[in-house]
Amino acid sequence: MAKPSTGKVNFMRAFNTFRLLLVALALLAIPAASQAQIAVGISVHIGPPALPVYVQPVCPAPGYIWTPGYWAYGEDGYYWVPGTWVMAPAVGLLWTPGYWGWGGGAYLWHAGYWGPHVGFYGGINYGFGYGGVGFVGGEWRGREFSYNRSVTNVNVTVVHNTYNRTVVNNNTTINRTSFNGGSGGTTAQPTAGEQAAAREQHVQPTSAQTQHEHTASTNRAQLASVNHGQPTVAASAKPGVFSGKGVVAAKAVNSNRPANAGNASTNRPGGNSTTSANKSVANNNRSDRPPSAMNRSATTSKPNTTPYGNSNSARNTQNSAPTNASSSTGLHSNRPPSPPQRQSAPPPPQRQSAQHQSAPRPSSKPEHGKPERP
Repeated sequence: MAKPSTGKVNFMRAFNTFRLLLVALALLAIPAASQAQIAVGISVHIGPPALPVYVQPVCPAPGYIWTPGYWAYGEDGYYWVPGTWVMAPAVGLLWTPGYWGWGGGAYLWHAGYWGPHVGFYGGINYGFGYGGVGFVGGEWRGREFSYNRSVTNVNVTVVHNTYNRTVVNNNTTINRTSFNGGSGGTTAQPTAGEQAAAREQHVQPTSAQTQHEHTASTNRAQLASVNHGQPTVAASAKPGVFSGKGVVAAKAVNSNRPANAGNASTNRPGGNSTTSANKSVANNNRSDRPPSAMNRSATTSKPNTTPYGNSNSARNTQNSAPTNASSSTGLHSNRPPSPPQRQSAPPPPQRQSAQHQSAPRPSSKPEHGKPERP
């Protein structure tokens, strides 16, 4: 039996090696695809911090789409990746933010992606159009992206494709929770539309987004252990920019206030806390306002004449007033005492008995200060 030539053997070996390389490359590509489609990455046993409060930078130019900030995890723990404006990789694509979700005894990171529709992002209220479900900060109109000025910060002299559409979010959960499920997390579940969006063709984050996250991971000021949940760079106008114009720091949050105190309109350019179902109180509940300006009563627009503006003080003082209308003084208990009222001079002492009280001038003053004689 004739043996195969050496050249043919070498060719077969080379072919088999090439085929093995193709299989290996396919296996290596599976995790990347699953990262974009299934989008489950790092698992951590400690939940991420609360979302910081910050102001959205102005949109730098037409075509940029807002991508909210998020807590990522590295060797030194959680670090904040600033929210930023990003150019969409293709016309018609929208950004679905990533989120942390509790499952299997750990917090799993579900990476964000680009797609024709916004999918499920854990019901996390990232603000600026991402109120927990969908995106209302803008929309594609043909080949141009238009911005909803009621929830995004745009300069109309630079960006002309704008519109105004009032957004009323009926989500009354008031917190800055950054994860879904588990103890203290959001309880949102994917809607039918979000499940359909998850089955669509997705595009991974752009290189600018990837570099943006890497830059944040190398900046120790972004670590939660360093900034205690208030990063110095909470948002930036463009990816990779961590200093200079367009960089926004997180706002201080009153730690004495409970996490669910004070409704805040997150779908406003000024802040990204939580939403209010009642549009009429949106201005009083904005998260970008100082804590002293939040949750004011509707009556505070009227002048308050009570001490220190405390309406309870007024009620307390009113309750302490005398309840007896026949009181001799009739004075309010919290008013300063009035000067004594003038009274007529007492009748002069008389020597005679009561029968002389009918004298012509019983109450007149006696002459020369002497008692009047009968």
